[in-house]
Amino acid sequence: MDIKKIELGSQGLRVPKIGLGCMGMTGFEEGNMYGKADEKEAIATIHRSFELGSNFLDTADLYGPLKNEQLIAKAIKGNRDRYVLATKFGWEIDDTNKVTWAINGTKEYVKKAVERSLRNLDTDYIDLYYLHRLDKNTPIEETIEAMSLLVKEGKVGYLGLSEVSSDTVRRAHTVHPITAVQSEYSLFERTVEERGVLQTLKELGVGFVAYSPLGRGFLSGNIRSISDLPEDDFRRAIPRFQEAHFHKNIELVKLIETMAEEKGITSSQLALAWIMCKGILPIPGTKRRKFLEQNIASVDVKLSQTELTQLESIVPLGTDTGLPYDEFSMGLID
Repeated sequence: MDIKKIELGSQGLRVPKIGLGCMGMTGFEEGNMYGKADEKEAIATIHRSFELGSNFLDTADLYGPLKNEQLIAKAIKGNRDRYVLATKFGWEIDDTNKVTWAINGTKEYVKKAVERSLRNLDTDYIDLYYLHRLDKNTPIEETIEAMSLLVKEGKVGYLGLSEVSSDTVRRAHTVHPITAVQSEYSLFERTVEERGVLQTLKELGVGFVAYSPLGRGFLSGNIRSISDLPEDDFRRAIPRFQEAHFHKNIELVKLIETMAEEKGITSSQLALAWIMCKGILPIPGTKRRKFLEQNIASVDVKLSQTELTQLESIVPLGTDTGLPYDEFSMGLID
């Protein structure tokens, strides 16, 4: 299968229309994000993604921590140059490989973090390097200046930011061109649209990458009750999956499923096709080949303007589906 390549941003980075979010492939020290990890199946999923034409992998030093980057290194060994790797830094990880839960964007930490990621990914360059969250105690100009040196040294190809405001993007972009911004975006989460961030990115020629494009699994239709989530699944603690929103969200999913069935596709494929129709790159996370194949098939789904309007009328802009994080994590979004 040959997936159409698109330009991500205006700096020359070419990627497939859909990528692979790898976060769920390894557990966290605090517990699993999306159920139990299975390294063998995860590696097979990365290989299958490549076979199907999607060679864009998204990870971060936080995931594991560090284990996710190490898993990817194992999966792509001997084929590094055939993949486009994106990783992130910013959540501070100390010298014992523990997450301190502080955000660190100082120039000293930029240097330390990239060297560690290069080792863990077993590579001498990272295609796209993101600041995972804004360090509110360090001017963004200082962080980007340090990141730009990595580009000059050939350790990083392109720079990205995650979960930032229009103002932060503009300030960063004056120091060094920003290629991509990554934020949560789906039919259930359109804050970047409401805040005008997408419009800013369009003006500046910066690409947009949507993580959790399936509403943290809601839009897959595989969740019907809280008991469908493993006991240690972090989603149990976030507002979107709490009683106040859960049942209302299920009703919205059922309407989306009805529309998908009429089209002969899954609700996941409909939700992903909607994102791609907007010129946005989704990176749905999965650790199983079965779901990966379904997700990648969404690149062939065509939606008419009438269908887009119908879909957006089910979940209009501004619909309250519940916050995507707990209070602490929400406070770290710029």
